[in-house]
Amino acid sequence: MTRRPQPLLVLSDGTGETAEKVVRAALQQFQDHQVHVRTHALITRQDQLTSWFRVAARQGAFVVTTLVRSDMREYAERLSRETGVRHLDLIGNLLVALEGFLEQKPVGVPGLLHQADEQYFRRIEAVEFTVKVDDGKEPRMLQQADIVLVGVSRTGKTPLSTYLAHKGFKVANVPIVLDHPLPPGMVGVDPRRVFALTISPEALQSIRRARLKTMRTDSRMNYDDLDYILSELDFADRLYRAHRQWPVVDVTNKAVEETAATILGILNDRGLVGPLGEVGQI
Repeated sequence: MTRRPQPLLVLSDGTGETAEKVVRAALQQFQDHQVHVRTHALITRQDQLTSWFRVAARQGAFVVTTLVRSDMREYAERLSRETGVRHLDLIGNLLVALEGFLEQKPVGVPGLLHQADEQYFRRIEAVEFTVKVDDGKEPRMLQQADIVLVGVSRTGKTPLSTYLAHKGFKVANVPIVLDHPLPPGMVGVDPRRVFALTISPEALQSIRRARLKTMRTDSRMNYDDLDYILSELDFADRLYRAHRQWPVVDVTNKAVEETAATILGILNDRGLVGPLGEVGQI
């Protein structure tokens, strides 16, 4: 018999994006259960909490809240007791702990992480820059980049660039083409900011075949041919060995987030990155 998905409500006084990510990350540990996660943002009034807890009671849902105001957190706890709804306060204990550690009261203002401050506008600028220079366009702008990614076609340069740009980094990516030199603009780029992407031949072939299938074309000669792919990767590897300061990052079967974390970790170790904050909003 098919089991119906169990409902889970995320109630946030911000956008709820980070809270939902935390919940979904935890749910990955429960493979045999289906959970329907619904996020409701900008919950700033008690009557809103009352309405959603009543919905949760009717549906038998689990409620996760991220509310920075103490009165709203206390009211949510009260509603949980009164309705019998299972409830987790995802941020309350952290705020209390930080209050003791920092010896300072939290301001209790929702949405501070998402405000239009200097970091916000830096992220906007980074995204605009990254889109403009994507896939080797505007090579004269390479020296302005915080991060430069190099790699053969379909090693995930564009999605990785976009992800890093949303964290506030100006990212350029440069395709490596068999038997073609890199653009002259690479000469003046700080080698400590260049990252060389590599991938297993089999994984690259699979990705390229999927790409061709999506495009419904087979007109690109040798694009998914394994011998050609091996030649491309060998050419890239020789290029990487000629630039020893470029860290080589293997992206085989890795999520964009994992590769980005590796790159930012190396930049941090090199003293080239400062705290830029997080894009997500609790």
